Amino acid sequence: MPGTEVYFFQDRAGGSPVLEWLQVLRAEDHKAYAKCVARIRRLAALGHELRRPEADYLRDGIHELRARNGRANYRILYFFHGRNVAVLAHAIVKEAAVPAVEIARAIERKRLFEGNPDGHTCERDVSDA
Repeated sequence: MPGTEVYFFQDRAGGSPVLEWLQVLRAEDHKAYAKCVARIRRLAALGHELRRPEADYLRDGIHELRARNGRANYRILYFFHGRNVAVLAHAIVKEAAVPAVEIARAIERKRLFEGNPDGHTCERDVSDA
């Protein structure tokens, strides 16, 4: 199976919520950062085939990458654009279920991306975080 291209969502102001979150995480907890980056690389390698416990489907086309460090649960919400493109749209630290408001934010970013993929694709990659 060919690899999956992984992109970071870029908002209208040119920011990338997931990359910015990863930069903060890298400064605060390097081990958690490394686990999240490992999950992103697994998504790139396996795409749609990535399953629990590393990934899960939430709803409305939104999936989550799952990483754990100690008691903290790190989630990166993403969606597929076509067969071999995954777009990382939102990231959170969660205690229980992913809050509906966070899923709604990822759904809105999915809608924006689908309307203008070039305008919402960040040119940086995970090594920039």
